[in-house]
Amino acid sequence: MAKESVKARQRKRMVMVAKYAQRRAALKAAGNYAALDRLPRNASPVRLKNRCQLTGRPRGYIRYFGVSRIVFRDMALSGKIPGVTKASW
Repeated sequence: MAKESVKARQRKRMVMVAKYAQRRAALKAAGNYAALDRLPRNASPVRLKNRCQLTGRPRGYIRYFGVSRIVFRDMALSGKIPGVTKASW
């Protein structure tokens, strides 16, 4: 499980990306790269990292469900994800 500070930093970046999204798009369309440089670094969507919503784990992230592979497996086996069953043949 990731530290709370790492998860908080990620949430802060997500808020900042959403806040500056329109301004960044307008500046990029105008080609004003000097003004783009003056925006905060965390306003860039490139700085976001896919992390598990429950544990904050950065690796093994399943984008469709928004959780890591470990959390996904636990939730699927306990029946918390509708339509997902363990394979058997």
